[in-house]
Amino acid sequence: MNGLTEIRWHARAGQGAKTASQALALALLRSGRFVQAFPEYGPERRGAPLRAYTRSSNRPIRRHDAIEHPDAVVVLEPSLLSEANVLEGLAQDGVVIVNLDAPAPQLDGARVTCVPAEKRGPKFANVTMLGAVAAALGEPPLEAAQEAAVQVLGGKADAAEVRAAVAEGYECLR
Repeated sequence: MNGLTEIRWHARAGQGAKTASQALALALLRSGRFVQAFPEYGPERRGAPLRAYTRSSNRPIRRHDAIEHPDAVVVLEPSLLSEANVLEGLAQDGVVIVNLDAPAPQLDGARVTCVPAEKRGPKFANVTMLGAVAAALGEPPLEAAQEAAVQVLGGKADAAEVRAAVAEGYECLR
C-alpha cells in the first residue's frame, strides 16, 4: 500500500464501526503507517446511522476532514443500503465490503465483496469486517489486526473469540 488510503465505514450507532476503524488504524500504525481514525455522528442515539473513517499513509497526514473519495467503503449494516448512498464518491477502482451473503441491487456497477460477518453473532460483525478490510487492502498483517482488535476492545470480549472473528473475515477474501 503506497500513498494515501481512505476507508469510510457505514453502520448504526452501537454496531462497532468506530471501534473497528480505530483497531484498523492501530494495526496500521504498528505496521509503520501514519493514520487517522474518527467517527461522524448524526443524532447521537443508539441505532442512528453513522460514518467512521480511517486514513492511512506512508507520510504524515495533514488533512483533518471527512473522507469524500474513499478507496474502500465498509457497510456493517445492510439496511443502510436503502437509506444512504454508500457508493457516493467511491474511487474508480474502489471496493465496497458489505455484511451480506450476496450483492444487493443498490450496489450494481460497483466492485463488491460480500462478507457474511454475523456468523458469530452481531457482537463480532465489526471485527470480522476489520479482518476483511485488512485482507482487501493487503495490510496490515492478520496478526497485527487481531492484536489491535483485542487491545481496542479491552475486556469487552474474549480475546480468542476476537482473534477468530478477525481471522474469519480475513479468510473471506483469501
